[in-house]
Amino acid sequence: MLLPVNIAHTVEGSTNPSIKMFSFNLSSQKWQNRVLLVFAPSVDNRNYQQQMKLFDQHQNGFTDRDLVLVQVLATGKSYANGLPIDEPSAANLRNRFGIDKENFRVILVGKDGGVKRQDSTPVQATAIFDQIDAMPMRQQEMHERGRK
Repeated sequence: MLLPVNIAHTVEGSTNPSIKMFSFNLSSQKWQNRVLLVFAPSVDNRNYQQQMKLFDQHQNGFTDRDLVLVQVLATGKSYANGLPIDEPSAANLRNRFGIDKENFRVILVGKDGGVKRQDSTPVQATAIFDQIDAMPMRQQEMHERGRK
């Protein structure tokens, strides 16, 4: 299981070019984490770069909301919480959501596995957080965590 987010463009602390790739399966996150998928052609894509800048200042917000960030790139390595995922996993995600390799898309998947929002342009982290915070499951989490 992945822990909520580490918004890294590379694996932190790793200088080893033979980094172990792992497979990422959306169903393994169900009822554990929310998943925010960012699809882009490459790291050079302007929308992708803008989106990552919008997320960079919100590390704690991702962690607080059990949100796993998955960057699915058509060219280059794809990542889940800063860890490289293998190409079959990236291809499966692209196929599952019908995203062409040249398209940019941001998709929020809830803990129940359902798609909660889709954006075709960069979106503010706070807009995603506000939407998550309005969800009944998140309301319950905030209530429970507030008591601890």
